[in-house]
Amino acid sequence: MTELLTDAFLPGLWAGYALAVPVGALAVLLVSVTARTSFRVGASAALGVATADGLYALAAVAGGAALSRAVAPVAGPLRSLAAVLLLGMAVRTAVRALRNRGTQDGPERDVLGRPGRAYLAFLGLTLINPWAVLYFSALVLAGGAGTPAGVAGPAAFVAAVTLASVSWQLFLAAGGTVLGRSLTGSRGRVGTALLSAAVVSAPAIGLLVRG
Repeated sequence: MTELLTDAFLPGLWAGYALAVPVGALAVLLVSVTARTSFRVGASAALGVATADGLYALAAVAGGAALSRAVAPVAGPLRSLAAVLLLGMAVRTAVRALRNRGTQDGPERDVLGRPGRAYLAFLGLTLINPWAVLYFSALVLAGGAGTPAGVAGPAAFVAAVTLASVSWQLFLAAGGTVLGRSLTGSRGRVGTALLSAAVVSAPAIGLLVRG
């Protein structure tokens, strides 16, 4: 149980928050949806985002298990490549946030006012974003997704990613009427993006240090 917690669930939480925390166009839209409609609609939208994150994590873990066996002879170089990819993502997140500070990430969309429609809309918007699958695939190659043997480890990792995404997206939905302006303003976006960049870079640095 302790191994499952430390090797799968906690890394899953870390990875989930690293992906979810940056406040971009979709997060701004989520906050504005809640502010203009209700928390029920915003929570449904949040669950749509979290569902997509969980599906991406599941796909990466399921594909990663077979992939790891196939590439075992070159596992070392691939781990280094994964570390470079993660560091590249961290740098891109930070640079993009600093470059775009003080600007808006795009116009707000006219919101679907029903929970079911909001869920499906945000699920679709998140699924068409290739960033998540690239992120989780790099983590799998780096050995950071559900390392305990069997199905328990990967399952715990995916559950933790989904839980992290759900909690953050619901926080954004709740902040639609209370903290919306501070989270989606230029300072809020830069702060959350830099925090995410630090979280993403931590496992990459660990890989490079271990060699």
